[in-house]
Amino acid sequence: MDVFDAGTDGEGLRIGVVQARFNEPVCTALREACLERLTRLGVSDEDIFVCSVPGALEIPLALQKLAQTGEFDALVALGAVIRGETYHFEVVSNESAAGVARVSLDFSIPIANAILTTEDDEQAMVRASEKGADAARVAIEMANLTASISSLGNAPDPDDLEDD
Repeated sequence: MDVFDAGTDGEGLRIGVVQARFNEPVCTALREACLERLTRLGVSDEDIFVCSVPGALEIPLALQKLAQTGEFDALVALGAVIRGETYHFEVVSNESAAGVARVSLDFSIPIANAILTTEDDEQAMVRASEKGADAARVAIEMANLTASISSLGNAPDPDDLEDD
């Protein structure tokens, strides 16, 4: 049995990044770590597109619009949802995650979800750099994996599949 390793060579890949601005210090740290790792793994600056949205609930729509262009090999979602005193934390956490997953599956595009969900600001800042860098690696690895799977002779083209 062969086990395929997709690898993390980002050369030639085009990556779209959507960053929320709410909880800005955390999101800035996520973005900086993500962009640094993307370039270190071989993605050229010209092949990275970054846009920002107000908060985590707006991330899925921006991802959807990027996915619709067909210009990207993978996308990255960056945001921070920090628990507060109300139920709003659960709503934003659950709905943003569901939206990211839906876009990924609807458009058959890898999306690295680095929307942090933490109890407090300190937890978020501690995790931001590692999670941002990890999102870059995941996006590249999944872009390489999906390209390899798509190149298999018997893999159907998602655009050729009919809706049931």
